Amino acid sequence: MRYCFHLQVREDRIAEYVERHQAVWPEMQSALRATGWRNYSLFLRPDGLLIGYVEADNLDASRAAMDATDVNARWQAEMAPFFAGTTPEEGFPLLTEVFHLSEDEDTEGK
Repeated sequence: MRYCFHLQVREDRIAEYVERHQAVWPEMQSALRATGWRNYSLFLRPDGLLIGYVEADNLDASRAAMDATDVNARWQAEMAPFFAGTTPEEGFPLLTEVFHLSEDEDTEGK
């Protein structure tokens, strides 16, 4: 399953947010992989709009597994001040997928 979400990074903290994500702790990356997060990406607009994309068999189960890790608690505590409104620890609003271009070959005319 593919999931996409959005959050808002405070404009006065964007540069530091980017810097922190250029050096995500190896133990945090390992925990994400171990709890079923795949192809996880974050995209940031200059005004602080953050779009996240992740693949997981079950995002709720993967989030619950991450919530149970010490490294996630430490990471979220450090990241919470970067957000305006909802923080990742409180949840993140999922976007509805309305189109997906499959990697399958084009079958038109076959």
